[in-house]
Amino acid sequence: MVSPSQKALVTWNMAAAGRRGGHYIQKNSRFLFSNLEQLWGHRSFGWTPALQQQAAESHQESTETIVIPRKKTWSKEAVLEALAATVSRDPTAYPYQFQDDPYLSPKTSTEFKLYSLSQESGRAAAKYFVNSNPKFFTKDFAEPHIPCLMPETVLPLLDEVSEEALKERISLRKVAAAVDMYDQLLQAGTAVSMETSHDLLDLICFFGDKNPVQDGEPQTEDSEESGEEVKRRKGRGRRAADLLRSTWRENNNAERIFNLLPEKDERCYSALIRGMVKHGAHMKAFSIYTDLLNNRLTADVHTFNALFSAAPEVRDTYKERWDLMTELLTQMNQQKVQPNLLTFNNLLKGLKRCGPMGKTLALHTLNEMRALGITPSLASYNHILGVFFKSASAGQSNVDILQEMMSELAGSSFTCQDPEDVLFFCSAMKICLDSKDLELGYKIQSLVEVGENWRMLGDSFYHSIYYGRFFNLLCMMEHIDVVWKWYRKLIPSLYYPNPQGVKDLLRALDTDSRLDLLPIVWKDIKSLGHDNKPDLVEELLSLMDREKHSPEIQDSFATCALDIKSTYEGNRTRLGLEWSASSLSHITSLLLRANKTQEAWKMMQLFKENNRVPFDKLMEDFLSACRSDGSPQRAVEVVQLSAAFCLRATPRLAQQTLAEFDLTEEQRAILSELESAAEPAE
Repeated sequence: MVSPSQKALVTWNMAAAGRRGGHYIQKNSRFLFSNLEQLWGHRSFGWTPALQQQAAESHQESTETIVIPRKKTWSKEAVLEALAATVSRDPTAYPYQFQDDPYLSPKTSTEFKLYSLSQESGRAAAKYFVNSNPKFFTKDFAEPHIPCLMPETVLPLLDEVSEEALKERISLRKVAAAVDMYDQLLQAGTAVSMETSHDLLDLICFFGDKNPVQDGEPQTEDSEESGEEVKRRKGRGRRAADLLRSTWRENNNAERIFNLLPEKDERCYSALIRGMVKHGAHMKAFSIYTDLLNNRLTADVHTFNALFSAAPEVRDTYKERWDLMTELLTQMNQQKVQPNLLTFNNLLKGLKRCGPMGKTLALHTLNEMRALGITPSLASYNHILGVFFKSASAGQSNVDILQEMMSELAGSSFTCQDPEDVLFFCSAMKICLDSKDLELGYKIQSLVEVGENWRMLGDSFYHSIYYGRFFNLLCMMEHIDVVWKWYRKLIPSLYYPNPQGVKDLLRALDTDSRLDLLPIVWKDIKSLGHDNKPDLVEELLSLMDREKHSPEIQDSFATCALDIKSTYEGNRTRLGLEWSASSLSHITSLLLRANKTQEAWKMMQLFKENNRVPFDKLMEDFLSACRSDGSPQRAVEVVQLSAAFCLRATPRLAQQTLAEFDLTEEQRAILSELESAAEPAE
């Protein structure tokens, strides 16, 4: 038998020979094949003598000519992808972008947002410094070369008035400088080529006749823009289109240069129309489109896509909006313009504002897409959901639409084709939550887990919304064991629950009588930064104090209560916490049930310090603890405390103490006096 080490030796020799090229192979081929004959020649492997003879002849021929196989080309990320396929996600770890410095890893949703913004701000500031001071970053130590880490050219190098200088300013996205250079060329009588004019119009229309803000560059606004920002902040309830409408100024540089052009072709009209739609001038966009038609020109698909998105803004009634979109479709057909995915997506988006008639039209539009061989994207399905689910009271027939979608999309992998693709999963999960359809929610989550579909959840904001809705659905509809499994899987690697999400978990634990997990939840509440929410802490204490449990559970509850007490006392200034009568009573009761009488007595001092009145039931619990300990003196002190707080239960407590404890004459006299003094209060 051939040992594995001998086989490995031969294999390694062959691989090494292949890497060193054909010359090395020819030089050492006799040695390699002699090893093969020595190791494997005595084994037939079930071959017939004829086959062995044929193999020997082919072996003799192969020693003369060797054909080197073609080289396999691997992508640069192939090794990393192979390594990533061997491991699974660690549910206890923080997201990968926060693992560079474990000490600074965010533990709360607030820290998550602060860390993300700080990280992005740091990158932008570093990029701005590098680009603004390229002379300090002339040496490149990276091997291989990494272009994105090297300074970019951000300042114009050509100072003379020429078309090349204009092209340079356009490529650097210097809107004001490019417009100024264009005006200088016109004043000098120099004609600007149509291609450069196209690029200039595209630049001005895209950025709304304003210089784009570079990464890390301090943002400065003139008084007019600052006033617009104030209006936006004051009018947050208004439509986004209304807020953007004021950003397209009348007779700006885009319109001025467009009017100065000696010849206007389709691309000039397209740039102006798309710029007007982008910045809210919808009526003017349709006016420019009318001029395009009057000049016997043909619009391209991008122009029609912009007009479809603007159509609902220029008509008031449902029928008028659909008639306008139908007219645009007819004109596309007449001009022989082939629609693309964004065309139908904008059409479906407009149907969301066409009322009840949009439901039938949306399905017809989807069928038309498929008939043209255009595969719908997630944004297409999201718009259809928006058409059918106008409110949370959607009927079961509408839920069936989402069921059919999930059956069609099951097992599919997606890439982003439309900016609104990232909205689909959040919208679909909201429908599941409103209809309380757990099975459908699982189907959506399964689709998210296919391949890299998780990237289609969008940024951290939409990411948190999706998992918050999914976890809320689980807490309402699923068994607590499954809920707890998902809880440990999602937090904190994928989801930072807000206080409402933690309350949903507490109610799920209460529903299935798994209150023994409350101390673990309290530790997570602290780590998530929600220990400064008094209503959440009191709900947790109320659940622990509501009924008695086994001694082991009561001990864990008491330990948790003491930890909450230390949190209140140690972080009161930072967290702004104030003791309430209910929270003090719950903690004291939990300590009494765990036979921590000494700590419970210390809690009574906090009642006095914070001017809080304990509940009658708490004093009865104290008296029961004294009865169990056989401590008559403590029982008398309980009645005295009750009288000091002017509780209605004082006479009853005094009577019970007189009847159930072996008291001295002095103690009986004290209780009798307290009982008689409290009787008028009743």
